[in-house]
Amino acid sequence: MRIGHLSTAYHANFVLMGNNDLQRDFNLDIKWKLFGTGPAMVTAFQNKKLDIGYMGLPPAIIGIDKGVPIKCVAGGHVEGTIMVAKKHYLTMADVNNNLSEVFSQFKGHIVGVPSKGSIHDVILNYYLKKLGLIDDIKVKHYKQAEFIATDMKNGVLEGGVGTPALAVFSSTIFESRLIIPPEFLWKDNPSYGIFFHKELIENEPEIVLKFLKHNKIASSMLRDFPSKAAKIISTTFEILTEKYVLDVLRISPKYCIALSEGYIKATMEFVKTLKDLGYIQKKLGINDIFEQKFVQKVHPEPEHYSKLES
Repeated sequence: MRIGHLSTAYHANFVLMGNNDLQRDFNLDIKWKLFGTGPAMVTAFQNKKLDIGYMGLPPAIIGIDKGVPIKCVAGGHVEGTIMVAKKHYLTMADVNNNLSEVFSQFKGHIVGVPSKGSIHDVILNYYLKKLGLIDDIKVKHYKQAEFIATDMKNGVLEGGVGTPALAVFSSTIFESRLIIPPEFLWKDNPSYGIFFHKELIENEPEIVLKFLKHNKIASSMLRDFPSKAAKIISTTFEILTEKYVLDVLRISPKYCIALSEGYIKATMEFVKTLKDLGYIQKKLGINDIFEQKFVQKVHPEPEHYSKLES
């Protein structure tokens, strides 16, 4: 079983890689494959080199539009896109939560974002277009999000858009500020979902159910016991400390595997935006992207994205 994942520290795969529960429960050889971006993972699915993948919805939607045989069988996290900048830039709190005022600071400058077609790229371009800034702010794409932070430090960029991990990493190498927290960039946006190759869905449904049961437990740990999750993740991802991981988890703590109404609605809004931006050609429907029957069995209770523990 070949499972693709990103370097994003808050995805449930790192808990599963660390506790070895999958390896013990499945009578299969499990191979974890690290990808720099979601679009690269979509290419691997297309070339039949992956069975399962953890990735953002937009690159997967772009792949589905091109005929890549994958479906999203479960959620994982919502609102995972943030913006960071050098310390002298104003934050949302400084300007009464005025998104236009924050983005307008970057007129005539370059902002870094992960690969074209990534969820962060789509969100950034959506807001630049909506706010009439698409011609005033230059966007530079990166295959590795970490390079956004290093280029900010070196003066190549003035700001960066990416995952909560970008905010934490940036703060470790230069004096940065989280200027737009995740809740302000597209409500309920599906920062990642769990995708299966259609062949596995059709031929091995019991594997899908069993896999989601493990992810439900891992998501619950990320949400309710972040310190415990951080310890496991820092062991799995050896270059990260527990504190680093915990800081990432706390920036955007909305973890769950449910395909909630908000999750699906936000995804379908992404479909419209992707079409408007020219990233996809077809008018995809919910059933083209999602296979909901498995997660409905594994997670029949209400979603947890909006029901955080105190």
